[in-house]
Amino acid sequence: MNEQRNLIIAIALSVLILLGFQYLFPRAPRPVPPPQQPVATAPAVPGLADGRPPVPGMQPVLPVESRAKSLESSRRIPIRTPSLQGSIALTGARIDDLTLLKYRQAIAKDSPPITLLSPSGAPQPYYAQFGWVTAEPGVKTPGPESIWQPTNPDAVLTPDTPVVLTWDNGEGLRFVRTYTVDANYMFGIVQRVENYGSKPVSLYPYAFINRTGTPKTAGTYILHEGPLGVLDGTLKEKKYSKLKKEHQVAEKSTGGWIGITDKYWLTAVVPDQKAAETGRFVYQDVDNTDRYQVDFTAADPVVVAPNGSAQAGFHLFAGAKVLSLLDKYADTYGIPKFDLAIDFGWFWFLTKPFFQLLRWLHTQLGNMGLAILAMTVMIKLAMFPLANKSYTAMSKMKKLQPEIQKLQQRFADDKMRLQQEMMALYKKEKVNPASGCLPMVIQVPVFFALYKVLYVTIEMRQAPFIGWIHDLSQRDPTTVFNLFGLIPWDPPAMLHIGVWPLIMGVTMWLQQKLNPQPADPMQAKMFQFLPIVFTFMLGRFAAGLVIYWAWSNTLSILQQWVIMKKAGVKA
Repeated sequence: MNEQRNLIIAIALSVLILLGFQYLFPRAPRPVPPPQQPVATAPAVPGLADGRPPVPGMQPVLPVESRAKSLESSRRIPIRTPSLQGSIALTGARIDDLTLLKYRQAIAKDSPPITLLSPSGAPQPYYAQFGWVTAEPGVKTPGPESIWQPTNPDAVLTPDTPVVLTWDNGEGLRFVRTYTVDANYMFGIVQRVENYGSKPVSLYPYAFINRTGTPKTAGTYILHEGPLGVLDGTLKEKKYSKLKKEHQVAEKSTGGWIGITDKYWLTAVVPDQKAAETGRFVYQDVDNTDRYQVDFTAADPVVVAPNGSAQAGFHLFAGAKVLSLLDKYADTYGIPKFDLAIDFGWFWFLTKPFFQLLRWLHTQLGNMGLAILAMTVMIKLAMFPLANKSYTAMSKMKKLQPEIQKLQQRFADDKMRLQQEMMALYKKEKVNPASGCLPMVIQVPVFFALYKVLYVTIEMRQAPFIGWIHDLSQRDPTTVFNLFGLIPWDPPAMLHIGVWPLIMGVTMWLQQKLNPQPADPMQAKMFQFLPIVFTFMLGRFAAGLVIYWAWSNTLSILQQWVIMKKAGVKA
């Protein structure tokens, strides 16, 4: 196989990875459904296959009003931590009001913080609820409309002050729920039942997360957004569209976790890791409104003897997907594969180490953009022996260009003979035409892994570089087609070519000039257009990725130029 074919294959692989599945197989984001009118009743969530009672959750759709007005409609216990602000509704004892204080919707300092959870009745309700169900007829357990009483009317849930709520069914059962929270995003919920009656009672503890409406997602195949969890040691991911077709998926598990993820945010229920549970992903259409629920229900009932008590506990994670926090919680609570809430992708064995290296460099340099430049140098050093061998071979190929041109003129009408003579020349000069494309092929997984780091990790969100780059996870905001902001015109996306994509295109063109030209004139013309094609294509990519490629090209040019000079080849 000649060097042109190898290079074309390598570039085709690069383009395939660069484009990603979101460009090759785009899918339009599902539109957010309009507000619906209330309905009298909602279909019951199907019971579990083994006969246990259904978990509540799919409540009637309430009239849509403002979030602030919905919060005012019930008494609440405030939540105040360094990372969170919100409240617990005493009606239903739901955690349905959470704001992430450390993250804002936009870069502007006056931009509002991220709202994660919202109460029923607000636009797009999203909340967590805990409780008990029983298969015994006539036993009253607290439901979504039950009003709980705080043991301290002035209680505030903080990392230092837990909150205790109680509810009495008036028939001998008293339910006590204790909430705790740490300084970050992990809640603890301990449910205790006290039996003052004369008969034992069997109860199943449950926990669920309910979300109304299909959220707008990135619509890309390289990132999972939606229900997910680790059940019985295996990661399960359910797309919103797929769950709408399946309606309900249940699986038995010992421990694990289950939740709903967005690109940067996660809500997840974590049961006792030694308890047998049934985890479910549920979808229902309630009056033309999409409702999604993930839940855990105990496989075995908790039996509360007369004059006795019993308890069960869950944890709830509700916050930003910070890898160090997920790893810390995984170690502290024994949560299996909790880091998989971050979609590190196929090349996770590269993506996660790259991110950890970037994070360490960021702590040393104080800027994520500088960390990318430093990591690029480290990657180049790691690949230096292979790249050196490759560029040496390419320099020899460049030196043979006059001889190859003579062969092309001599055997212009005999392609077979031309190939034979060229291969004989390569053998005589001890040149391997395939070695020149090895660095490019090896960089494909490296490039894609870095792309994933920039795309999925929250640490890259709104991370600035220098100058006009205020968010390395977003595209370069400038564009040559309005003279970088001098003309008051916003070009369409396909014409958005910023400064850094232009720099990358120039470095790619310069590197191409150092390489031996393809023997086929048609292939040579195709290669001439590649820097232009990549410039337009990368105009839509994260600025951090374009900066990496431009800097990587620059280092490669320097290395290749030095090798060519030593070999006596004119650059």
